[in-house]
Amino acid sequence: MVRVLFLHPDLGIGGAERAVIDAALALKSKGHEVQFVTAHHDSSHCFQETKDGTLKVTCVGDWLPRKICGKFYALCAYIRMIYAALYVVFSPSVQFDVVFCDQISACIPVLLLSLAKIIFYCHFPDMLLTKRKSFLKTLYRKPLDKMEEYTTGMAHKVLVNSHFTAGIFKDTFKSLGHVQPTVLYPIPDFNALNKPVDEDFTEKLPKKPCLFLSINRYERKKNISLAVMAFEMLVEKHGTSKVHLIIAGGYDERVTENREYFKELQDLVDKLGLTENVTFLRSFSDAQKRSLLTRATSLLYTPENEHFGIVPIEAMYLECPVIAANSGGPLETVADGATGYLCDPVPDRFSEAMSNFVTDDGLRKKLGEAGKQRVIEKFSFKQFTEQLCGIVENLAQDKSHNISPIWILTVISVVFIIIVLCLPWF
Repeated sequence: MVRVLFLHPDLGIGGAERAVIDAALALKSKGHEVQFVTAHHDSSHCFQETKDGTLKVTCVGDWLPRKICGKFYALCAYIRMIYAALYVVFSPSVQFDVVFCDQISACIPVLLLSLAKIIFYCHFPDMLLTKRKSFLKTLYRKPLDKMEEYTTGMAHKVLVNSHFTAGIFKDTFKSLGHVQPTVLYPIPDFNALNKPVDEDFTEKLPKKPCLFLSINRYERKKNISLAVMAFEMLVEKHGTSKVHLIIAGGYDERVTENREYFKELQDLVDKLGLTENVTFLRSFSDAQKRSLLTRATSLLYTPENEHFGIVPIEAMYLECPVIAANSGGPLETVADGATGYLCDPVPDRFSEAMSNFVTDDGLRKKLGEAGKQRVIEKFSFKQFTEQLCGIVENLAQDKSHNISPIWILTVISVVFIIIVLCLPWF
C-alpha cells in the first residue's frame, strides 16, 4: 500500500478537479491510501466524492487572500499553495509516501523537504493562461513564470493530460529539455456514469426533438458564445419547433468572471431573440449531468486549444455525439464523422454540423454507439488505473533522495517570502 497525498489549490467543480478526484479514486480502488489537502473546499460547490466522505479532504490556508486590491490572483494562489505545502510537511497528522500536486508547481520545493516522491500533473502551463496586456503585467508575471518553469523541473515525475499538452510543455519550458512528461489521459470513473439519472430533472427538460447541450465553466476562454451564435443560425434555417439549446456549467459566485460572463451570455441570448429557446443551468449535480448527456442530441464543445477536455469523453460514453473545435485535446478524443464532428470554431461550421442531426433522425444513434465503443477501447478506467498505479508504485519503491543545496536555498527563500507577505494579515 502506498500513501498518496493530493495537494490541489481549490477543490471545487471543474475539469482539473474531476481529473485529480478520479486519480484518487483509481488509486483507492487498488488498495492505496489517499487523502486531499486543499486551500479551499466548499461542500456546497464540489464533487460528490469530496462531500460524502468517499475521499478525505483537509482544508488549510483559506484565510489567506485570493486577491489583493482586485489583482494579483496568481501570486495569491502561489502563496496559498505554498502555505498548504508547509502544513503538509510539518503537520504530524499527515502521513504520505507520494505527493500528487497539480496546477501550481511553486509548492514543490517545500514538499521536497518531506523526502516524499513528487508527481506534478501539468494540465497546461499556467504562464500561457494569462494575457500580458501591459508592461506592468509582464513585469509582474516574469518571476512567477520563471518560478513555474524551475519548480516544475523539480518534480520526480511530470504527467500531462494529452499529447497536445506534451508538445506545448516542450515548447514552453525551454530549460526542461531533460524532462520527458508522461501522457496520462484524465479518464473519469465510468462506474459513476452508469448510475441512475435524475428522473424528475429529466422530465422537466424541454420536449424538443433536437436538444443541443453545452457543458463548460462560465469562463470566456470556453467560448460558449460560439454555441449561442451557431444555434441562432440553426434557428434561422430550421425554426424553433424542433431545436433547443441548454447552456450548463460550473458557476462560483465568488469568481468575478463567472458572474460577468454568465450575464454576457444572457444578454447575447436576449439580443438575438432566443430567450424562449435557450436554457441556462448553473452548478448541477452529477445525476443531472447524466440526465443532460443522456437526453441531448449532441454536445457542443466550443473551447479552442483545450488541453484535453473530459466532457467529450463522458458524452461519448453516454452515447451523445460531440461537435467540437478542431484543435487541442478533442483531436485525440473525437473521431470526425464517426463519433461526432470536428469543426473550425466559427458559427457557420458548428451550425452545419448541428443541422445534420435535425435532418437525419438516425444520426444520433449511429454516432452515439460508435462514440461509446471508442471510449471503451481507448479511454477505459481500467487502463487509466493500471498506468497511474504503476507510476505511483514505481516512485514509492525508489528510495533515492537527491535534494541539492540549491533546492534547500529555494525552500528557505520561499518560506521567507511567505512570512513577509503574510504578516499584514496576521
